[in-house]
Amino acid sequence: MFFLPLQAKEISSTANRNKQNTSVCEADLKSKINTILEQEELKRSHWGILVKTLDNKTTLYELNSQKYFIPASNVKLLTTAAALIKFGSNYQIKTPIYASGTSPNLKVLKVVGKGDPTLSSEQLETLAKQLRVKGVQTIDNLIVQDNSFNNQSINPTWEWEDIQFYYAPAVNKLILNENAVILTLKTKDLGKKLAIEWSDPIASQQWQIDNQTVTNEEDSPYSVSINRAFEKPLLTITGGLAIDSEPDIFGMAVVKPGEYFLNSLKFYLEKEGIKVINSQVIHEDNETENLDKIIEISSNTLQEIITKANQDSNNLYAESLLNILVDNNVEIASIDNLKEILAELGLDSNSYHLKDGSGLSRHNLVTPETLVNLLNLMANSPESMIYRDSLAIGGVEGTLKNRFKDTVIEAKIQAKTGTLSGTSSLSGYVNPPNYSPLAFSIIVNQSDLPASELRRFIDKIVVNLGYLKQC
Repeated sequence: MFFLPLQAKEISSTANRNKQNTSVCEADLKSKINTILEQEELKRSHWGILVKTLDNKTTLYELNSQKYFIPASNVKLLTTAAALIKFGSNYQIKTPIYASGTSPNLKVLKVVGKGDPTLSSEQLETLAKQLRVKGVQTIDNLIVQDNSFNNQSINPTWEWEDIQFYYAPAVNKLILNENAVILTLKTKDLGKKLAIEWSDPIASQQWQIDNQTVTNEEDSPYSVSINRAFEKPLLTITGGLAIDSEPDIFGMAVVKPGEYFLNSLKFYLEKEGIKVINSQVIHEDNETENLDKIIEISSNTLQEIITKANQDSNNLYAESLLNILVDNNVEIASIDNLKEILAELGLDSNSYHLKDGSGLSRHNLVTPETLVNLLNLMANSPESMIYRDSLAIGGVEGTLKNRFKDTVIEAKIQAKTGTLSGTSSLSGYVNPPNYSPLAFSIIVNQSDLPASELRRFIDKIVVNLGYLKQC
């Protein structure tokens, strides 16, 4: 059971590769889509659909478009749009590093987190090397400031079963390696417990493991399961792998990201021969008046961040973007800021209700009409091409890489996917070869079908859009 790469809770579906040979006239689109939705297996599912021309003048299909739906990762369309409008595509999140004292002894080295989701171990290693080159040999007090946004790093509306995994990590101000670590299970001798390996020994120290697994005979069915205890970071791993199985890879969340950042930085400092006397994580704003800013680590550009959030459906990146919308004003919640920004763009702030920035929460409510209006508004904004290019491309890249291959809209659809159990969504832009550009939103809720089946029906609908022509 592979959970890599470390991105969002999204799994690309196999595309519907059967090409149509007939065009779809405007007048026939409604019957074409209705025929798909009338399939017996869809009769208990709740659908919301809106298809409009990109000039927002012509509605080609509508079904429950003004009703609320759980949008899953289509929420990222709202989050990334607000961040792009507020900050611009070249914006970078700066992580300042302060110090007092002089080489070879620093009295204080302090890293102040600002919510950069792109920080990596390689950057900490580079920082340690820079300090060694400057002649630093000892640090009396190593401090990392990680006061979480809104004093909570795990969204209380997320599902408990999600937060042990990489796609639902803590979202704090000092993020390292996306607050995730890889756990690999490997077979051993027949009847023996599976071997457990971690990609990062520092992160692995935060998890306790109850290994109840077994190496089974060849061709035995897969039965591995991982469950977290409610009251402590204990993973109980049960089931087994056939002895001829490939390694089983899971992406796990880091339990205490602030401590993980501190211990990782301390490791690289000591690796460079810099002795750390005392170290601590602080969670409240602390004065830096007596400290000098010696280094500033810059994130990737906002354009790169929103592209990863949308194309790869990266939840951590989306939540980080939502958090920086607070802009240090603790009196105004980040979602309120998002709504204010998008209202200035022209989006009705009463047409959606959000509880997070990624779509993991089942308390989010959005109408298909809201998403289509947003897509149209962004298409007419100064950042239109950057926003559009941040989306996955059908048959080419992102979460749509394996969808729409060998269809008329391969490489002609840019959209955001969304997946939760019983929920699937797809909203974005389509450029039919013989028709004007379209904006669309399709959301299905309350379904008992697997995600792959829901995506298959959604894709059938969207492929019909590719054959549109005026008749």
